[in-house]
Amino acid sequence: MEGQVNIDALKQRQAENRLNPSDHPMLGLIALADVEIDQILNSQKTQDLKNQLEGAGNYLSRQILKYWSQNKHISLRFDVRPAKAGDPLGMQTGTNLWAEVYDSAHLVTVRVGTRSRGFIWFFSFLAWFSQQKNSDSNLILLLDEPGLFLHAKAQRDLLNYIDAELKGHQVIYSTHSPFMVDVKHFDRIRIVRDRSMEEDRPLPQEEEGTKVFTDILKADEGTLFPLQGALAYDITQTLFVGPNSLVIEGVSDLVYLPVISDWLQKLRRTALDPAWTLSPVGGVDKAPTFIALFHAQEGLNIATLLDLQSKDKQKVENLYKQQLMKQSHVMTYADFTKTKEADIEDMFDPQLYLELVNEAYKDDLQAPLAPASLPPHTRIVVRIEDYLKANAMKNGVVFNHFRPAAHMATHIDVWGPKLDKPTLDRFEEAFKALNALL
Repeated sequence: MEGQVNIDALKQRQAENRLNPSDHPMLGLIALADVEIDQILNSQKTQDLKNQLEGAGNYLSRQILKYWSQNKHISLRFDVRPAKAGDPLGMQTGTNLWAEVYDSAHLVTVRVGTRSRGFIWFFSFLAWFSQQKNSDSNLILLLDEPGLFLHAKAQRDLLNYIDAELKGHQVIYSTHSPFMVDVKHFDRIRIVRDRSMEEDRPLPQEEEGTKVFTDILKADEGTLFPLQGALAYDITQTLFVGPNSLVIEGVSDLVYLPVISDWLQKLRRTALDPAWTLSPVGGVDKAPTFIALFHAQEGLNIATLLDLQSKDKQKVENLYKQQLMKQSHVMTYADFTKTKEADIEDMFDPQLYLELVNEAYKDDLQAPLAPASLPPHTRIVVRIEDYLKANAMKNGVVFNHFRPAAHMATHIDVWGPKLDKPTLDRFEEAFKALNALL
């Protein structure tokens, strides 16, 4: 769609059945707006014409914005004016119709044809299909890479449109984009492959050429990529991201927090509200990137409970200074240990944590760890790691934060009663602070 047309020339081309490709979506747009060409040309009152065009624009805006979710500040407008000598070629005599987009956020009006290629494609397709739909014909729509000019969110909009508006017709489209794969309907997917493009050796005759199949085991790595991407995106959205996402560092946090929360609940003390979804991001360095991705999704309530080292203090502060999050939602374990640095392991009594490590690594340590034998440091895991550099464990075993966490979770009936009051107080204080953000 070009977004403008000379109405007299359009009417003539329509009568002679020699429409241009851009005429089809424009006619669909006019039909979708519930106006007729003759009404525009034969209007006797300016105010009547203005009212008709305004009503058409309002109707179109509602239809378009129903499926164009990434910008709710736009509205569609029609403008009809006598042609001017300086207008585009083919529009210099008679009457011209201009389709325009008004952006209320930037207070600017631009022609439809000057918008992004993705918007023009989406807009043109909706306008064209509205005309086809009114013909009451049975349609088979074959679309080649329909999401090519659309970013990820617009591709999801297109999927929603297909599901809602095209469900009475057969739609077949090709895609390499994971965002055009509906993970709720994997049964609809067909895999297309031509092995002769990949193999150097001749293939049996029955295996030559393009094949279409549903068996995912027959797909090559490149063909599988959109499916893997779609599935991975869906998993991250449902497993590790929720309406209330608590950003934590890693798997040890993912184990300790629910285990301690359950134990506090057993003691009839404050536990972490189950409304929080624990979202491990793999370290403070990665937290800003993940939080920026989460922040882009509307309606998410995000908080952090992160380790804190002196070198990472600025990165943590930037989470709210760069307005990724509210300052009240940025928490570290140091807030509850009342120390300059802290990991989740520092929430435990040092002696208790060493006993946990000794038990988890009892077959690998040269000798049990004791507070007096460890070098000084604010963080207990650093003290253990520094000690083990000089006193390596047997058979090359390396200290891993997750192993003590897994041991506690597996034997919580043993370790739960050993959790002292200061340890439980620190975790409860953290849970109360987080629950207050819900």
